[in-house]
Amino acid sequence: MSTATATETNTLPAHYGRLLELARETQLIGGCASMLGWDQEVLMPSGGIAYRGEQLALLAKMHHEMNTSQAFSDALAECESDSELTSDPHSPSAVNIREFRWAFDRRTKLPASLVEEEAKLSSEGMHAWKEARAKNDFSMFSPSLRKIIDMLRRKAECYGWGEGGEPWDALAEDYEKGCTAEWVASVFTPLRERLQGLLDDVMGAAKSPSNAFNEIELPVEDQKRFVKMVAAQFGFDFDRGRLDESTHPFCSGSHCNDIRMTTRFHVANINDALGSTMHETGHGLYEQGLLAKYIGSPMGDSISLGIHESQSRMWENQVGRSESFWRWCEPKLKEHFGKDVAGLSFDDVYGGANVVKPDFIRVEADEATYNMHIMIRFELERAILSGDLDVDDIPAAWNAKYKEYLGLDVPNDASGCLQDIHWSMTSMGYFPTYTLGNLYCAQFFEKAVEDHPGMHEEFARGEFGSLLSWLRGNIHEHGQRYRAAELCEVVTGKPLSADPLMRHLESKLRPLYGV
Repeated sequence: MSTATATETNTLPAHYGRLLELARETQLIGGCASMLGWDQEVLMPSGGIAYRGEQLALLAKMHHEMNTSQAFSDALAECESDSELTSDPHSPSAVNIREFRWAFDRRTKLPASLVEEEAKLSSEGMHAWKEARAKNDFSMFSPSLRKIIDMLRRKAECYGWGEGGEPWDALAEDYEKGCTAEWVASVFTPLRERLQGLLDDVMGAAKSPSNAFNEIELPVEDQKRFVKMVAAQFGFDFDRGRLDESTHPFCSGSHCNDIRMTTRFHVANINDALGSTMHETGHGLYEQGLLAKYIGSPMGDSISLGIHESQSRMWENQVGRSESFWRWCEPKLKEHFGKDVAGLSFDDVYGGANVVKPDFIRVEADEATYNMHIMIRFELERAILSGDLDVDDIPAAWNAKYKEYLGLDVPNDASGCLQDIHWSMTSMGYFPTYTLGNLYCAQFFEKAVEDHPGMHEEFARGEFGSLLSWLRGNIHEHGQRYRAAELCEVVTGKPLSADPLMRHLESKLRPLYGV
């Protein structure tokens, strides 16, 4: 047991210490799998894929068996019967016991063989997806995806879902507890209508920001140094993390002191690298803000993917696309890139970071159109899992949705249904957490600015510590003390609402577009 964990349990019963020790051991196995997954995406030669799949499958099986062992079950039950540990529902011990129980009950519904199968299919699926995307050919990925979907349907059956629900609900629970397709649809439908009204006004405007910043060519090596500088300025600790490259940017790691972020670069679009890096930095800052003394327990883990996404989108959008951020960053850009950007004005740079233009690629989407991408994926996932949409028909269905929602004719599979890595990783039920993250993000940020009215003036000076400290104290350090909806009310005093997000978008975009 670590010193931190031992210190935490000095005055607590031995059976609670045993529970934490068992959980810590499973976390070590999970951390090893995470590092192998990172290596597969960043460094591993393609020839290693088959054996890596076996390695990950074995670790997944071991992790599952340890998490569902009789020893863990007995220790958990003994802790649950100890009222001193659970009397205060928000105490570290009560939170850990509550969330251990939730996870244990869920895991014991899955046979170890299915867990092992999923890990292997994920490793193979990501490799097949990469090849299919590189060759712009969905048919190269469809056999793997068909196996993944079959496995996910069996997984959903093991979990089960509520009356009137559907298979998608069972899988979404892994990412956002309590989330159902019906509830997501009830949130998305009115949000889509409000966004569509704003988009119609903006796209019909006579005035629009310059797009020069998004077209200028800059050396990739210089971009790498620049985005790393921005991440460090935000507060990311490179002694406890690193930034590398991958096809699809992501953030992973084994614990709060070893965080692995990736981004990607294009010669002619620094905004993509900068936006992706700021986004992943938000994830990384959350992970680094979790308390080391709780490593291996729910109190040392993030709440949900929706809350996690609120952190990444906040640094990418509320900070990174703000006028105040660019008051600091525009001079830094010219200092860093010199003559290559000398012709750009402040309006070119700030406006270029906020151009609204429907496009095919989700991760390159502007704030106003981004949620439309999520809604499309959500609707397709529901149809796929229910059996209403066959794998071979996914490209056509995808393209039809893009025409309906964004008025676009998708040119090829790489720009269409092969652009995201999630399904190859067996992650279905995941996508709506991005939009939930946008909603949580806007509401949290409004409260942060209310608590620190001079925050934007600080951004203009390159000072981001007040925001990071606010996030540390209000969100990061709580671990899983609260579920997502409860945290929102605790922090902001209000239930989750679309109003802050719409205020954020309209207050920025309407002046930029003169509408």
